[in-house]
Amino acid sequence: MVINFKAYHFGSDGNSQLFCGDALFALGCGKMFEGTPKQFWGSMKRLRELPDETKVYCAHEYTLGNGKFAVSVEPNNVALQARFEEVQKLRRIGKPTVPSTIGEEKETNPFLRADISKEIRENVNVVPSDSNEVAFGKVRRAKDKF
Repeated sequence: MVINFKAYHFGSDGNSQLFCGDALFALGCGKMFEGTPKQFWGSMKRLRELPDETKVYCAHEYTLGNGKFAVSVEPNNVALQARFEEVQKLRRIGKPTVPSTIGEEKETNPFLRADISKEIRENVNVVPSDSNEVAFGKVRRAKDKF
């Protein structure tokens, strides 16, 4: 079974936009109702390759809840701490946190960092023999149980 995730990327030269539905959220990603961690990880890697200034328009305002999870698995990420403080302020006054940017997501979203953050990997029990796909799956399962 091949799962295709629909995401639309438009523009270039500092005016790039991504409409990603439920594939990627601010500080999170969609649930794995179908497909495999390998397929999802492949999608995350492709999205992560977009230019940093790309504005990310996701389908739902889940940033506050996603931020709580992100901080729980990567509490020493200074960029994440600052972003989560800003998210909390915005949500307290009823302001949206979307869109974000690919650059922000690469620095703070645990689902885009499963292969590079030692702290995330330790906190979701990734062992040295685990592939990046397995590590991603462990992050997703940890969020499902959060």
